[in-house]
Amino acid sequence: MIATSTESTTKSNAPSVLVGDGSPMTSGSTTKSGIAAPAGGTTSVASMFLDRVAATPDRKAFTVPAAGGWKTMTWKETRERVMAMSCGLRALGLNSEERCAILSGTRLDWVLADVGILCAGGATTTIYPQNTPDECAFILQDSNSVLAFAEDDAQVAKLVAKRAELPKLKHVITFAGKPSADGFVLTLASLEENGRAHHAKVPDEFEKIARAVKNDALATLIYTSGTTGKPKGVELTHDCWVYTAEALETTGILTIDDVQLLWLPMAHSFGKVLEVIQIKIGFETAVDGKQEKLVDNLGAIKPTFVAAVPRVFEKVYNKVIAGAKEGGGLKYTIFKWALEQGRAASALRQQGKHPGAFHAWKLGIADKLVFSKLRDKFGGRLKFFVSGSAPLSREVHQFFDAANILILEGYGLTETSAASFVNLPNKFRIGTVGPPLPGTEVKIAAEDGEILIRGRGVMRGYHGLKEQTAETLRPDGWLNTGDIGEYVDGFLRITDRKKDLIKTSGGKYVAPQATEGKLKATCPLLSQVVVHGNNRQFCSAMVSLEPEAAKKWAADNGLGALSYEELTKNDAMKAAIQSSFDQLNASLARYEQIKKFAILPKDLTVEDGDLTPTLKLKRKAVETKYKELLDSFYVGAVADV
Repeated sequence: MIATSTESTTKSNAPSVLVGDGSPMTSGSTTKSGIAAPAGGTTSVASMFLDRVAATPDRKAFTVPAAGGWKTMTWKETRERVMAMSCGLRALGLNSEERCAILSGTRLDWVLADVGILCAGGATTTIYPQNTPDECAFILQDSNSVLAFAEDDAQVAKLVAKRAELPKLKHVITFAGKPSADGFVLTLASLEENGRAHHAKVPDEFEKIARAVKNDALATLIYTSGTTGKPKGVELTHDCWVYTAEALETTGILTIDDVQLLWLPMAHSFGKVLEVIQIKIGFETAVDGKQEKLVDNLGAIKPTFVAAVPRVFEKVYNKVIAGAKEGGGLKYTIFKWALEQGRAASALRQQGKHPGAFHAWKLGIADKLVFSKLRDKFGGRLKFFVSGSAPLSREVHQFFDAANILILEGYGLTETSAASFVNLPNKFRIGTVGPPLPGTEVKIAAEDGEILIRGRGVMRGYHGLKEQTAETLRPDGWLNTGDIGEYVDGFLRITDRKKDLIKTSGGKYVAPQATEGKLKATCPLLSQVVVHGNNRQFCSAMVSLEPEAAKKWAADNGLGALSYEELTKNDAMKAAIQSSFDQLNASLARYEQIKKFAILPKDLTVEDGDLTPTLKLKRKAVETKYKELLDSFYVGAVADV
């Protein structure tokens, strides 16, 4: 059931309970589009996995890199490895709902370990491989994790260094590292060997324990990467993930014959959604977390869908635009003409219309000359991308849609099991995050426009934090998302983060994310943009250069000998970026315009604490880091009122 309150800030005078297409809905009813709210028949992820294996034991489940190519594994073979890990964990003493952490990059072992933990009745605590030893220790302590998987010797070393602070941690199991002489660190191979021996002694235990897992049991403890403050452990039950998988299945956007390329960080809730929907539907997934191999893997796997974060699409967009401009002359003229035809067709599609005969003929030419070449780089059979984790710039989205490359932008929080809204192939609107998933309710708070969400995907609460839980999760089940938005005609549009909204000293509100997205789409030279101006007289910005684009620009302008840092101080580079700011400012209200900017001496990175592992900007951290630079913009101005 999808709802919006009569206190909504939209213009609609609709009743309080609506489905995504705007029609009233009663419990168990089906929407006009034929999508019903999921019934919730499966009790747990563990049972869902066993059901999948029983239904399609001999179908391909996973494809992974191997010497000289790729190797595949069936669902039946997957069950054997999951069973071995699960029984091995039980043999080590893992009990129901006890936490077992995973500290690793994206790889098949991560997925198998997670399912193994859940089938053993335990709960998974996720840790990003970029986390420092202190951060790892905090998560392990706070979650009371008793076991941990670690990818390799480097990750193991983080935990060993903090062993004295982790008295509850019994063992570390390493995917690709070495065991320790004292038995504290075990190899994955030895865990599985012990698990198979345990299973031989008690052959009925594995499935009995897995089937006994209840829907309200804790499944995942995900610590928010945190753009500010200490991370909080989000408690997500088995039912949260089962609901998400069932709801996505009812949309009909994926089938068992699809092929996924999975590369996103599995420590993030976005990656977890991709895991559970695969289990529910049963399609093949190729797993390789190496970002530098993404383009090569697209060509090798030829996936039908891929999930990614906006930064990936921004990089592709900037590279294509820069390449077209470099072609110059007739080539660039043809590119602009093709883009014009594609954008017109995109506008028609969003209205449910089709191009006329003459327009369709021109589109065919545009596709042959320009767009088909871009689609070929993605493997040639891609049905769509899915974008999430951060806002996708309208300009970038429109470009891909003009090229007939569908991006289904979605929205959710870790606190809502990641997937709450998503555009659908037959129901999408650029600039929105789509309609709610069946079974998710939404309303907009009248007082400040905050988006509120309610449904089975909403978290149980923050681990050990009653006050913070009460601040976010209302007694009636509505979750305060912290995002500002509008819900119109069954589509949700995010305008900004509630805490990120800038209020200038003149009392005007500015949404920085929208301005940042527009600038990155305007200027291919830029990697990151930080718009600043809260309680200031005007808005300013800090930008970082896209290393590859900056190097190419420098070579083309006779400045190839300059280093990255030298380029940030170069007058010609500043002038090039200033022209993009001038172009942007022409489209903004006066109070939104960027009056001053600076180029940062280095790019913003995850390693330096500037970005989250899913490449979202840690705004407060960056503003604190460059406080003196920001203050210098306002010297001599009445900055604070």
